[in-house]
Amino acid sequence: MSKVLVINPILYTAEHNRIPRVDSIKDTMIYSMCLGFQEAGQEVTLIAAEDYRPGKEEDYPFPVLWFRTVGHKVFQPRCFPYMPALRGYIRKHTEYDMIVSSEVFATWSYTAARLCPDKTLIWHELAAHNNMLHQIPSRVWYHLVARFLMRRAKVVPRSAAAASFIRQFMPRVTDTAIDHGVDLQKFPLPDRQDKEDQFVVVSQLIARKQIERSIEAFHGFVRQGNDGYRLCIIGKGEEEERLRNLVRDLQLENRVLFYGQMSHRELMPIVARSKALLVSTRKDNNMVSIVESIALGTPVVTTSVPYNADYIRQEELGIVEDDWSGDALVRIVADNKRYADNCVQYRRQLSNVACAERFFTLL
Repeated sequence: MSKVLVINPILYTAEHNRIPRVDSIKDTMIYSMCLGFQEAGQEVTLIAAEDYRPGKEEDYPFPVLWFRTVGHKVFQPRCFPYMPALRGYIRKHTEYDMIVSSEVFATWSYTAARLCPDKTLIWHELAAHNNMLHQIPSRVWYHLVARFLMRRAKVVPRSAAAASFIRQFMPRVTDTAIDHGVDLQKFPLPDRQDKEDQFVVVSQLIARKQIERSIEAFHGFVRQGNDGYRLCIIGKGEEEERLRNLVRDLQLENRVLFYGQMSHRELMPIVARSKALLVSTRKDNNMVSIVESIALGTPVVTTSVPYNADYIRQEELGIVEDDWSGDALVRIVADNKRYADNCVQYRRQLSNVACAERFFTLL
């Protein structure tokens, strides 16, 4: 049995500096990945920032250590936290066989890469410079800190786009990319694969997610004679009132349903029964909702923005098309069984256990 330390301070996305409190972290991507390491027979420990500790106490099957962050004016917990106690912890705890640290542009990855370069794998997602302070800190970091001070650590990209970006600065980038894993035990395929006449959006209702474009495309689809379909929108956010007004203006009140925030257990049946997950985001990396949809056997209609788009196109797991419209929904419905069957076949590659096992082949 190997011992794995996972360093992932930012457990979920916060759009503003005030980080919202959640009741549980068990629906987060990194928690699922830690379960994957454990189910693969490894002893895993997760380090996260205290700022993301859930509001309710909960039990975990592996140690979760909450580290305090400091200097919030410079090291904002939303995007660039600094945990000073991490250095002492890594120095003291030499028993770990592998350290998996998220992102190259990160103070915690720098600490791990400097102290334990031979056992550190930096799991890198970004494929562009961070926009913080007009990209100046990001550019300095990649060109100087990463290139010269972190070069001995190996980088595992999460997508082809991330690999292409980080190879400009780091010499040890693996050819194998590892996407976010899914706990397939929590995402079982339904006994029947019959899909209902519906589409689904699973997203924060915020401007960059461009939910209105999915609604407008659905409106175009309905106007083509598909008035028996509905659109399920799962999530909450500051754009909800505006989106509800748009639905009313398009006279889709009986066709577009707002479910609010839901747990994975609640949303899974809706996603599994849908013809497709709809994505029109303006800016995103690897989207966990896409991975989860494919794992449930539901195809995806998306723009080329998410990094998942590469294998969706390659494996024919849905339709990748910038500025997609109602015509794309017509096509995904017409060939739905083929796309859904492809998703069922591909889902094994998205297993959190399989993803965890790949890390050991790369160290």
